[in-house]
Amino acid sequence: MAKILQIETATAICSVVLSINGETISFKEEKGQNLHAANLTLFIDEVLKTAGVSYRELDAVAVSKGPGSYTGLRIGVSTAKGLCYALDKPLIAIETLEMMAAGFLTENPDYSGLICPMIDARRMEVYTSIFDRSLNVITPTEAKIIDETSFTDYLTQQTVTFLGDGAAKCAEVLTQQNAKFDEANFNAATYMSRLADKAFNNSKFEDVAYFEPFYLKDFVVTQSKKQQIQG
Repeated sequence: MAKILQIETATAICSVVLSINGETISFKEEKGQNLHAANLTLFIDEVLKTAGVSYRELDAVAVSKGPGSYTGLRIGVSTAKGLCYALDKPLIAIETLEMMAAGFLTENPDYSGLICPMIDARRMEVYTSIFDRSLNVITPTEAKIIDETSFTDYLTQQTVTFLGDGAAKCAEVLTQQNAKFDEANFNAATYMSRLADKAFNNSKFEDVAYFEPFYLKDFVVTQSKKQQIQG
């Protein structure tokens, strides 16, 4: 009975779950800017206490590895690695877009089209990938600028459902008949449960010392206009 603590911080949603054998037992999540640093460890404590499970009883820690918010991913991964070091437990990394697609299929088991999760990457750019209903990767994860011609090859042939915080801003330009949008939250650690359990059973673990989030793009620090004027 694998007990896995699961952490999702790739977007503005801070989400924590305890799963046992791939089933969510307890969870805590909240949405808000700059939420993760102050609340993540509190959420972890609450989830474990609610389930009546101690830290030492955990079999592994799973974390959403990205792509997504640089700061959110850094906080989530560093917390997961710290727990693995302290407890001597294995680390499992789940690709964020795959987790989102898995969540959509959990809620829509009869769906037969393609799934395109999107994470906002500012302006009209998103982190995205396309999956089929078996979670096979149709297009690899990329940072993509969306316009009226995006995904035309797929949309002319079948339904593509777009989801995630990056999908809403693309609805105005992706107007093809086969383009569908789902506004539900799939950046939730509960949708990691079956993926994490499968990884655990296959001993698919990360090297805790060297593992880094999947940022996809380098973090760029911009200088404020106020500082430029003062200089």
